[in-house]
Amino acid sequence: MDIKGNSLYSQMQSMSLQAMGNKLPTTGADAIGVDGIPANSVGKINQSTSNFGDMLSSALNNVNELQSDAGDKKKAFEMGDTSVTLAEVMIASSKSGIALDATVQIRNKFVEAYKEIMSMPV
Repeated sequence: MDIKGNSLYSQMQSMSLQAMGNKLPTTGADAIGVDGIPANSVGKINQSTSNFGDMLSSALNNVNELQSDAGDKKKAFEMGDTSVTLAEVMIASSKSGIALDATVQIRNKFVEAYKEIMSMPV
């Protein structure tokens, strides 16, 4: 999975500010950020145009590609293709397994967060 940590962190940070009712700092010199601290000292918020749904979809597609690549290499090795080594098969299988485990953990965190949000009083 090719998720950039800084981008994800800055998106979570901006969502947190929006959820607390604070306005996002502007890029001007007189912008005020969290707790009255100038926005320049807080740091820049990522202005990327990709949204969370696109990023999640891309990550899931990447996991799917890793799974299918590992399956193809396994099949080729089992059929006796000499261009595929056992090491390549094991590495592809491990990559796909790790990616799937990470995806399951992310899903579990989303479900946990959803349940927590739904149990909040309105």
